[in-house]
Amino acid sequence: MDPISAKSKIDLLREDLHRHNHNYYVMNAPEISDKEFDMMMKELEKLEKEFPEFSDPLSPTQRVGSDLTKGFEHVVHARPMMSLSNSYSIEEVDEWFERLRKALQGEKFSIVGELKFDGTSISITYKNGMMVRAVTRGDGTQGDDVTANVKTIRSIPLRLQPGDWPDEFEIRGEILMPWEVFEKLNAERAYNEEPLFANPRNAASGTLKMQDSREVARRHLDARFYYLMSDNLPYDNHYDNMEAARKWGFKVSKNMSMLQSLEDVNNFINFWDKQRSELPVATDGLVFKINSLRQQLNLGFTAKSPRWAIAFKFNPENACTPLRFVSFETGRMGIVTPVANLEPVLLSGTIVKRASLHNDDIIQELDIHEGDWLYVEKGGEIIPKITGVDKSRRQQDASAIRFVSNCPVCGTPLVRIYGDAAWCCPNHYGCRPQITGKIEHFCARRMMDIDGIGEETAELLFDCGLVERIADLYDLTQEKLETLDRIGEKTAIRILEGIEASKNVPFERVVYALSIPNVGETTAKRLAKYVKSMENLLSLSESELTAIPDVGPVIAKCIYDYLRDPVSIDNINRLTAAGVQMQLSEDKMAPQGTALQGKTVVISGTFSHHSRDEYKDIIEREGAKNSGSISKKTSFVLAGENMGPAKREKCEKLGIPMISEEEFLSMIGE
Repeated sequence: MDPISAKSKIDLLREDLHRHNHNYYVMNAPEISDKEFDMMMKELEKLEKEFPEFSDPLSPTQRVGSDLTKGFEHVVHARPMMSLSNSYSIEEVDEWFERLRKALQGEKFSIVGELKFDGTSISITYKNGMMVRAVTRGDGTQGDDVTANVKTIRSIPLRLQPGDWPDEFEIRGEILMPWEVFEKLNAERAYNEEPLFANPRNAASGTLKMQDSREVARRHLDARFYYLMSDNLPYDNHYDNMEAARKWGFKVSKNMSMLQSLEDVNNFINFWDKQRSELPVATDGLVFKINSLRQQLNLGFTAKSPRWAIAFKFNPENACTPLRFVSFETGRMGIVTPVANLEPVLLSGTIVKRASLHNDDIIQELDIHEGDWLYVEKGGEIIPKITGVDKSRRQQDASAIRFVSNCPVCGTPLVRIYGDAAWCCPNHYGCRPQITGKIEHFCARRMMDIDGIGEETAELLFDCGLVERIADLYDLTQEKLETLDRIGEKTAIRILEGIEASKNVPFERVVYALSIPNVGETTAKRLAKYVKSMENLLSLSESELTAIPDVGPVIAKCIYDYLRDPVSIDNINRLTAAGVQMQLSEDKMAPQGTALQGKTVVISGTFSHHSRDEYKDIIEREGAKNSGSISKKTSFVLAGENMGPAKREKCEKLGIPMISEEEFLSMIGE
């Protein structure tokens, strides 16, 4: 490669790696796999070595990615927190082992094999047996002081057990969120319709950076420790020092092993490649270290990693499992979704039995046949996905999976949604899952908040003939409810109290609760604010609806058609008669604040001081408009933790300011 081409390639790689570093360490939202990142880094290292005239002290090869955030004190590490060189094959680990053998000139050495826990790195300093400070890795030179949050993690000692610990030392490890806690947290967030965490590492990192340590404590983080540092260590080798730390009260992995040969190392890799799925916490690889501290010192470091250690990264967890059958499931709005029902398989700590196939186009693209063996991948992410078919196992007479032409529940012929890949059942008021789905949606927390009516109760009420339309809820009595199985006196009273309280739910939430096609929470608020009452909404023509800000022709037609449907009109009339709020309250119609007058704001990420719902209300209260997408019209983005990388990149491209939670609160005088 000539120097001009090399310079161009180096600049491009540096730009991409800086962006991916930021996405991984700051946003907790990587766009590429660890392997792809490392391959890019190796290519850049090779080019910089071949063309030293283009060296740059700020190159990604000269530093560790940063997770520094505002709101925490930055602390300089007494000893830099370096990253490890990564490998993705046993052959690369074997090459590292041979380099050690040559560098140590035949001197005997032992290797310590450890699990590489997938969390967020932490360094904790202890003095006289007590925790002094906990700091994140940051950029390797300095990190964020998160001591208050770390103190809430019960598996980390505040005071050490009696022992031969040094007067002052530093111990490093990973803050983790166990699989069980992660699943419960995401289930809770899903119920509250909040953004889900992609994986336990993402969740642990986001939790550790929260401003409210009480919320951190509630999330039950855990930790594993893997390295001890001091000027006065009790032993001259890594293994014994970590065993000592275990006795002092630290959670050190029981799976740390002494390995005496290359064969031991390879066996360790093969064993954990299969057994890691049974662990209670996420892992993404293994770590191998020279045991002797003297040999570690002699081997030294490269610019960004120790020569005496290497990480072996597992490939994303995947499996090939038989397809039992494809079910077709009708949702609340009539969309029919194909679902692959699989022979159960353990992936990333959970049993996978089902995976969405999304639509007919995906089925055709994958060319799925009955009885096929399907490749399913989870890789630490929430939602399993089908990535391919093992066609070598396909039976010769197997039939291709065909999308159903009629609703699998009510039998109504399906219609294709214009401009979409989805098929829909048009029998909106005669199809059981659509009816029960609308009842459940109406009763949910962010809609009418009727406690005691979830999916099962909604289906029970419908099956027993008590609730066929949402307005029927207001005709329920204690006597009617107590005739049903699983509903006793206390449950009946709780449901009726919830129904009575729902009559005070604001008009904008009522609009959202009605299940108007294509009208989500933000559009419902905008409609309510614009029309101010259901009476006004009913009087608008299709063209007048289109004139409402951010209500385009498609949504306008959906609203217009819904409000002309006899069942919808009957529901609205009966809800009105029952006392449900059908106009904005006086305080909502009164003049609001002006701190954000005329601005358009996009909310992204998670927050510490207020919920996303509260921030949406605050934005509207201060005279601004909420928007779900970034455009040239966006005034700024209220950027919380875990803001999506696509939105951040679009902000940078369009020059849209990204305002932190603290900056936003200052803007509105809170």
